[in-house]
Amino acid sequence: MTIELLAASPATTATGGRPWDDPAAYWGAMTRAIADVSAPVGVINLAALRYNALDMAVRAGGVPIRVASKSVRVREVIDASLALPGYQGILAFTLAEALWLAEERDDVVLGYPTVDRAAIARLAADETAAARVTLMVDDLAQLDLVDAVAPATARAEIRVAIDADASWRGGALGHIGVRRSPVHDVGEVANLARAIASRPGFRLVGLMMYEAQIAGQPDAAGADASVIRWMQRRSGQELLERRAAIVAALREIAPLEFVNGGGTGSLELTASDQAVTEVTAGSGLLAGHLFDGYRIFDPAPAAAFAMDVVRKPLPDIATVLGGGWVASGPPLGSRQAKAVWPQGLHTLGREGTGEVQTPLQGEAARTMRVGDRVWFRHAKSGELAERIDRYLLIDDDRIVGEVPTYRGEGKAFL
Repeated sequence: MTIELLAASPATTATGGRPWDDPAAYWGAMTRAIADVSAPVGVINLAALRYNALDMAVRAGGVPIRVASKSVRVREVIDASLALPGYQGILAFTLAEALWLAEERDDVVLGYPTVDRAAIARLAADETAAARVTLMVDDLAQLDLVDAVAPATARAEIRVAIDADASWRGGALGHIGVRRSPVHDVGEVANLARAIASRPGFRLVGLMMYEAQIAGQPDAAGADASVIRWMQRRSGQELLERRAAIVAALREIAPLEFVNGGGTGSLELTASDQAVTEVTAGSGLLAGHLFDGYRIFDPAPAAAFAMDVVRKPLPDIATVLGGGWVASGPPLGSRQAKAVWPQGLHTLGREGTGEVQTPLQGEAARTMRVGDRVWFRHAKSGELAERIDRYLLIDDDRIVGEVPTYRGEGKAFL
């Protein structure tokens, strides 16, 4: 089914509020919509998806948004986003996925280095794919591997972009951010760029710098909120200066087509950087619950899944079948799927979410019966699609269609 977000129901109620601001009405309507569908049921609420997509475009302030496919993993949602003003291009997560998407899309940047020899061979042998796909590199060894698979004299020219480390080296605090690229300083990035520019068979076209310590850190509440805000201010200022210097140095070496940065959590900050030509976002479209704790934006719960209560071990415990769909990241409770309706249910400290069953405790469980539904939100956005074959599309309290996930299309890239 083709999703047309501009044709979705307005993301407001008759009184001017947002539907999800009234949890009983929002989750109640979706429960009615899927009453006859067997669990587990994954859904996308079209009004919420539309709200999130348009809100992110506003937050980006006219800077094009490249859709991060790993945070969606549903081609129809990616396509629907790219049909909106303000969206342009895809950031893929494996080369095999990038080649698949490039069969229909002409601007696919690989967000991570690859050593997939079979996929590299396919890219090197296909001039159309080579013109549409950009590899990400941060080490000459990655170019060596490409040449070992397909020598420069026997393949199409390969487009590459440099992934430069955007983390903050905060003096006594040390490394703040994720461990990605080994090149951090202006000189390191420029040296790599010169080496790429001098290599036959490669063309340097872009730069990516992902500031995870800003984009991926909720700052609205909690004991550490003030520390996080302080860190983000200091890191943001340092990055503003360093990224500008890196871009200036690279433009002396190669005519860059794009400078990419940011994520769902930092769209405003990154888009305000004059050195950046595009931002990346994807998680904010479907809005896993990890994105609930930001001061600057409040996404709608567009994607969710429902499980069935199958037993009642105690009056205040309702056990659902399944639920142990844990997101990537540190082994913390925040990576578990979160029961959101009925309200007040929580997992047990010694069990958490289970591979086959998940006990949920709370006053709401006392009125629940075998066969009732519990709604969950996944911690992140795209990883839910690795567990289900399809999303049902909900508009108001009706199922209006369905779309396959990558899994539903027979694809499992990671």
